[in-house]
Amino acid sequence: MARSQWLRGQVLGLPVQFTPDVLRAAEDLVNRGGQVVTLNAEMAMAALSHGQLREVIQDAELVIPDGAGVVWALGLQGHRVRRQPGIELAEMLLAHASTMGWRVAWVGAQESRLKAAAEHWRKRHPNLRLEHLIHGYQAPGQWPVLEGELQRQEPELVFVGLGVPRQELWIKKVRPHGHGLWLGVGGSFDVWSGSINRAPPWFRAAQLEWLYRLLQEPQRWRRILVLPLFVGHVVMDLVRPRFSENRRRLARRRPAKGKIGESGAGCPPGEQRADRPPAAGPE
Repeated sequence: MARSQWLRGQVLGLPVQFTPDVLRAAEDLVNRGGQVVTLNAEMAMAALSHGQLREVIQDAELVIPDGAGVVWALGLQGHRVRRQPGIELAEMLLAHASTMGWRVAWVGAQESRLKAAAEHWRKRHPNLRLEHLIHGYQAPGQWPVLEGELQRQEPELVFVGLGVPRQELWIKKVRPHGHGLWLGVGGSFDVWSGSINRAPPWFRAAQLEWLYRLLQEPQRWRRILVLPLFVGHVVMDLVRPRFSENRRRLARRRPAKGKIGESGAGCPPGEQRADRPPAAGPE
């Protein structure tokens, strides 16, 4: 599927692509290389104050609507979009990799959980070429060695679970251009290892997967506070252009100062310009 065929939107100034066949869109990136970002409300809010993260998202070859908040924001703009969770894309890619013979690398999580997740997938797909398991707690001096190895061997799939924004920034820095799909998978390794349960289907259908995660990990409550802030920013992004346009219309209609009974059209051009208030908001 050509990139020109992807439908596009924006959330808080960040690009989002949506396609009914996200697996096909991701598969096309394997041969030509690309970074896939799974955008949710928390990441979008982080990008407002984190310039490097914002740049990575804007430069990514594919940004999919992972979170319910992002889907909601796109819906306000008239886009009828279904949520495309990153963990589901990752699972589809692993199943596809087992039939295509793709080499796969995983980076992140605790070593024990990473090995448990790998055992889970090797049972499901014995032909899966899971060739690199790099846990996320390496000694600082070891990272350059591991990064160089990945760059030399160029596996077709690289999943990185180092948390946002570390995983997105690390992918941008390390991945070679021209080959391989690199995807930030967050806590997917923990789910596949059995350490954390994913929300039941009915929770997901109700767009409440975030709540189920919070019930399992109450320490995440501070991160949930970003959701009302996200809603506020999205609404302001929608209202601000309309408010600015109304201000401009009122300014155009307001008569210039002059003598009583004198129309604005009769005033010298300089007086009209001085009387008009400056336009509010972006042009």
